[in-house]
Amino acid sequence: MGQQGIWVLGGYRSDFARNLTREGIAFDGLTAETVRGTLADARVRAADIGTVHVGNAFGQLFTGQGHLGAMPATVDEDLWGRPAARHEAACASGSIAILAAMAELEAGRYDTALVIGVELERTVPGDTAAQHLGAASWIGHEGAPKYVWPQAFSDVADEYDRRYGLDDQHLHAFAELAMRNAKDNPAAQTRDWHVGEASFSDDDEVNPVVSGRTRRTDCSQVTDGGAGVVLATDAWVRDHPGSVAGGRGARITGWGHRTVGLPLAAKLERSRDESHVMPHVRDAFADAIGRAGLGSVDDLGAVEVHDCFTASGYLAIDHTGITGPGESWKAIESGDIERTGRIPVNPGGGLIGGGHPVGATGVRMAVDALRQVTGTAGATQVEGAHRVGTLNIGGSTATTCSLILEGAPA
Repeated sequence: MGQQGIWVLGGYRSDFARNLTREGIAFDGLTAETVRGTLADARVRAADIGTVHVGNAFGQLFTGQGHLGAMPATVDEDLWGRPAARHEAACASGSIAILAAMAELEAGRYDTALVIGVELERTVPGDTAAQHLGAASWIGHEGAPKYVWPQAFSDVADEYDRRYGLDDQHLHAFAELAMRNAKDNPAAQTRDWHVGEASFSDDDEVNPVVSGRTRRTDCSQVTDGGAGVVLATDAWVRDHPGSVAGGRGARITGWGHRTVGLPLAAKLERSRDESHVMPHVRDAFADAIGRAGLGSVDDLGAVEVHDCFTASGYLAIDHTGITGPGESWKAIESGDIERTGRIPVNPGGGLIGGGHPVGATGVRMAVDALRQVTGTAGATQVEGAHRVGTLNIGGSTATTCSLILEGAPA
């Protein structure tokens, strides 16, 4: 299918360290901030937007608020009358919103799209939040651990251990890198956290077990936040040559999208004789690489991957092809995934260090990729990162989406 002819004109992400409930900010306030910031960065007026797509996973559960596709028009009268829709695919909701917007632009229905992802999660105590997040599993069929997702990705780590062997110290090292990278990210949730060496160890007091072999610093954060991008067609960009002048903007040159069933156990059983634990995840990323006309992950300057837990980050390393199957530990030990390494992974801290407002995460990945390929990532910039890939997953990898962004010529 080749290049898609879709541009990212600009993007915005909120400060994921904020507790918006304590600030008295609801979905209207978060949406207004995200819409304003996104349009300003893209230098596009709301009146010039053709269609709107909103990623959100758990709005009703955390706040009672549904029908979030109509929220952008609620907070910006210039979006009144624009077609809009909300998309839900658990942690991949934001990427699904981007893919839906791309499809509308590619079909010729509209020339521009505003895509935002918004999530409020710090409205309830942590145990309640964990229960709400469990809605992305197969309810009533996958058991009822207190913490659904920490246990699920503990099971993924156990499967790696069974197939290839797994040293938990490599998971701890992944978490340490995530939080270290986040220190340089002014919008990261953990940037001001003070964690010592024992926090990335098997010390039960400092780094207690949450469920199975998943410990505290193996987990991403419960986060409030929003992110947005403006997309446009080749034709619109040709008619507005200043929109990507001077190296602004990026082109989406490849995409991948695979969906499988909800239960984790079925995924592991189906892949029992495969080279990879989650072949559909490998294939989604490979689809994006192929559609972008690239040979492998080595043609990218960096990747943004879905480290909701260290086990999913570990999985992303070999499933993107940075290493062979089961050999993710080699990239961790060698420093290949460091910001200055061969294929930097999550140079801004990812989900563990940066934060994980579920419905916004896929869009946030695209925003961070945009910053990298336009050389505007500040202290998290990877030198020479002209192309960046994303790998965004929902649930126990039931939905997997990937994008390849390439910078515009300077």
